Amino acid sequence: MENLIIIGGGPAGLTAAIYAGRAQLAPLVIAGPAPGGQAALTERIENYPGFPEGIGGRELTQLMQQQAERFGARVEMDEVTEVNLSVHPFKVTTYRGEHEAKALVIATGASPRKLSVPGEEEFAGRGVSYCATCDGFFFKGREVVVVGGGDAALEEALFLTRLASKVHVVHRRDRLRAARILQERAFANEKIEFVWDSVVVEILGDGSVSGVRLKNLRTGRESVLKADGVFVYIGTAPNTQFLRGQLELDERGYIVTDRRCHTSVPGVFAAGDVQEPVLRQVATAVGSGAMAAMEAEKFIAELEGRAYPERTE
Repeated sequence: MENLIIIGGGPAGLTAAIYAGRAQLAPLVIAGPAPGGQAALTERIENYPGFPEGIGGRELTQLMQQQAERFGARVEMDEVTEVNLSVHPFKVTTYRGEHEAKALVIATGASPRKLSVPGEEEFAGRGVSYCATCDGFFFKGREVVVVGGGDAALEEALFLTRLASKVHVVHRRDRLRAARILQERAFANEKIEFVWDSVVVEILGDGSVSGVRLKNLRTGRESVLKADGVFVYIGTAPNTQFLRGQLELDERGYIVTDRRCHTSVPGVFAAGDVQEPVLRQVATAVGSGAMAAMEAEKFIAELEGRAYPERTE
């Protein structure tokens, strides 16, 4: 029997573990398939307070995990396959076994959306990637395509310029959604070329990627752009498949919570990108992780009939 199980090992889950650990709850963190979450795949994080020169995403999340473990959290590299929230204690099933918990914090984050075009699945891992910092090295001296126009797309495009000979950024509109500072850097980089008002309709190749077929949304004209790699950054989808029928989700699959991270099931809380469809940042994930853990502590105290200490720091 666990006091608290935290599902997810990104910034939200690890922050929840820090707060729960300090509250003497000895939380169990089931970190999932990608320890550190999406943040760990980010080459450089420049907008997280306290790091004026920026910090690598993997380094930041490793520090968070060390801090959580220092306060008694246990981190397991396992993945949740099923939960039963209709009983209490809650039941959590992973690939390695089953657990019970008085309270849960769900911080499973979100995963990259796919293009869903011919060739994408066929060439996944053979030229199609969703992580430039993971796979960029394989495209040293080659031309690549980055699909998207938000922060992630430009951050990874700028990273790829260190390795690739040319980076083609394909965006479905005639203007970018990314932060102004990222746009300025991208426009100033001679290795980046923008393809506006266009979408990828097919990924081409024979054994590995050789290019993409593009369609101009204004003219309807199709063309082929030669490239050795395709990096996709068109948004994310919440990792909530295992929760359907268990918790209230919105039309896009995000967990519905109130301002204090309460879900539709008492004793189950959610934090991070899995319940934040608008501002998906490390800072917001950390804030909701702290709130979720404190609310879980309060729930457990009430469950056990003991006083809940009001905390101010």
